[in-house]
Amino acid sequence: MEIDEDKVDAAVLGLLFLTLHDGNRAWKSFDWDTLSRLHRQGFIANPVNTAKSVTLTPEGIRRSEELFMQMFGKAEKK
Repeated sequence: MEIDEDKVDAAVLGLLFLTLHDGNRAWKSFDWDTLSRLHRQGFIANPVNTAKSVTLTPEGIRRSEELFMQMFGKAEKK
């Protein structure tokens, strides 16, 4: 089976919202290739450093929250 990297990237970006802290940082315990793709897309700063977290760009934060709510949010009960 071929992996859809776009779907993987969206899921990881959404999950980065789950560990968001200090305003714009998230734990980077994800696949390095995926983090590199998210960096190339402008959603995160360069993940290659000694820090255990990565910095999300303003667009990365916005898109991360959007994807998280879309994938993992529950509809409001009426």
